Amino acid sequence: MKAIVLNETGGTDKLVYTDLPKPNILPNEVLIQTKAIAINPVDIKTRMGKGVYGRIKDEQPLIIGWDLSGIVVSAGDESGFKPGDEVFGMVNFPGHGKAYAEYVAAPASHLALKPANISFEEAAATTLAALTAYQGLIHQTSLSKGQRILVHAAAGGVGHFIVQIAKHLGLYVIGTSSAENKSFVEELGADEHTDYKSVRFEEVAKDIDLVFDTIGGDNITRSIGVLKKGGTIISIPSGVSETQIEEAKSAGINAFFFLVQSNGKDMEVLAEFLQQGIIKPYVTVYDFSQIAEAHAQQETGKTKGKLVLQVS
Repeated sequence: MKAIVLNETGGTDKLVYTDLPKPNILPNEVLIQTKAIAINPVDIKTRMGKGVYGRIKDEQPLIIGWDLSGIVVSAGDESGFKPGDEVFGMVNFPGHGKAYAEYVAAPASHLALKPANISFEEAAATTLAALTAYQGLIHQTSLSKGQRILVHAAAGGVGHFIVQIAKHLGLYVIGTSSAENKSFVEELGADEHTDYKSVRFEEVAKDIDLVFDTIGGDNITRSIGVLKKGGTIISIPSGVSETQIEEAKSAGINAFFFLVQSNGKDMEVLAEFLQQGIIKPYVTVYDFSQIAEAHAQQETGKTKGKLVLQVS
């Protein structure tokens, strides 16, 4: 099978196409013929020796990537799936996903059946980013209808799912993005839009119950002042510093880092959301041969929605 391996950290030239044997599966796993793979910021960080590289660097061959959709070609006796099933999921995150390959051995507990009304590309896009949005909103908070959420980078991979799920939950959504993506963010369902290039969000956003931060750094500090006492900041890209935690605590704000986890039950909920049209990914598709181009685009930090590699 064709696979993309990372032999050493660095630029996109370190992602090397090679031929490898198809993986074997355990009784609780399935072998998936990959149809589409999604690209995430963590892929870029890991390629460069950050992200989850430290967790998997001693495993060879090292194949990064976690998001996929495809067709089950063989199923373990304990998997609950059967050959021919169309599935999607985020595999083994934050461990060794091995998704950049034509065939992937995946734990059945990380997968869900792909709804018939969406493409493999749309399914692959609705994995890590959508799980992050769902788990952050459902498992990490307890918001009620009408409460106010500020979504940073609302046009991005995670952000555009947060907006859609938050609106489904009945929240009042304020999204930040560039002016170029204003109409996109509003079409997703945002009640308000802030152009981060021309307006400082802390000057216009007030009485916020939850800030979902997908940018990190000083953005976290700036967000503290827009929250109500008792409000929450969830940050996903790079953690929350001790200084920021203390500053938030002094203001009566809860600030914490959240890392998404593979979860098939949550994937089943996302499958239902896709089936019902509650969420819809915005997808830009590349060919499997264009891993360097896809990584380069993701690395700009200006990607709208999700980037997906079409495998076959």
